[in-house]
Amino acid sequence: MHIPDGYLSPLTSAALYAGAAPFWYVALRRVRAALHTRLVPLLSLFAAFSFVVMMFNIPLPGGTTGHATGVALAAVVLGPWASVLAISVALAIQAFFFGDGGITTLGANCVNMAVAGSLAAWAVYRAVAGNAPLSSPRRALAAGLAGYVAVNLAALLTAVEFGLQPMFFADASGAPLYAPYPLRIAVPAMMLGHLTIAGLAELAFSAGVVAFLQRSDPSLLAHGAGMPPAAAPGKAVRGGGLRPLWAGLGLLMVLAPLGILAAGTAWGEWAAEDFNDPAARQEIADASLGVAPPAEAPAGLDRLSAVWTAPWPDYAPPFVRSASFGYVLSAVLGVGLVILAFLLLDRLARLGRREGRTSG
Repeated sequence: MHIPDGYLSPLTSAALYAGAAPFWYVALRRVRAALHTRLVPLLSLFAAFSFVVMMFNIPLPGGTTGHATGVALAAVVLGPWASVLAISVALAIQAFFFGDGGITTLGANCVNMAVAGSLAAWAVYRAVAGNAPLSSPRRALAAGLAGYVAVNLAALLTAVEFGLQPMFFADASGAPLYAPYPLRIAVPAMMLGHLTIAGLAELAFSAGVVAFLQRSDPSLLAHGAGMPPAAAPGKAVRGGGLRPLWAGLGLLMVLAPLGILAAGTAWGEWAAEDFNDPAARQEIADASLGVAPPAEAPAGLDRLSAVWTAPWPDYAPPFVRSASFGYVLSAVLGVGLVILAFLLLDRLARLGRREGRTSG
């Protein structure tokens, strides 16, 4: 679901940046007032969870791969607006430092996963959970269903954005300039794997972590349920209450190399040179309902694919020979960058409040 540079036209990318901007603005406004509280470590933690979980590729039908996103978990714990911010930061770090998703398409990826995913997950969770107690199994089920809906909505939006490109952006001969497959191919090719395997992985991850939180620290679920933390049974949220989650995150980072065991490439994330490689072309056709790709990379895709070169592309540091060790290092660096980003946001918020009091 991480749309690379070149798969969307500049017009589409600009429109989706414009679409994401109001949600980023509201999210920052909503979150800013709480950045001096416990929300900073929570934002860092669940953004980091999302970053690392998205590194675990799983095989999907057609020889492609997919992954969970952690969006529903962030929405359930942090609420929808903080989730929009957390997932957007994770996606931005993935794009700029690791080339997972494009720079021109970052707005699109944020609309699909951070915005639509967070808002849909929160709506489903609140609708299904209702007024059930925080310890009720109904809340774990609600979180799982929220994850399933969120990841499939993000996949559907991605597929539609891909499928509209050849309809509106083609050269004089009719050849597509950007993403090459129309809606009738893009939608089923994307949705088959997400409605089944990737969606179930997101469901299991979201429900499993919420069930763990119900036993270890139910107060973490109070905010997303619209309750004050004091009304939740169990211990208050403190650094100690988060230790099991930080430990779980550390374990995921150590296990991150499992994410490179899945063979194949995510649908719609092929490199421009893959269109000229016979073996890669066959893989693309197999994953696209048997329809062969264009004879060469679409001109716009080829041009825009080189707009940004990430320092550690594909989570593979150039100075590390071991792919597994490089993947672990990438996970560690990514988590560190996520934490740094929220510490900087916290610092800026404090400076803003201080200046506001001074001017007042």
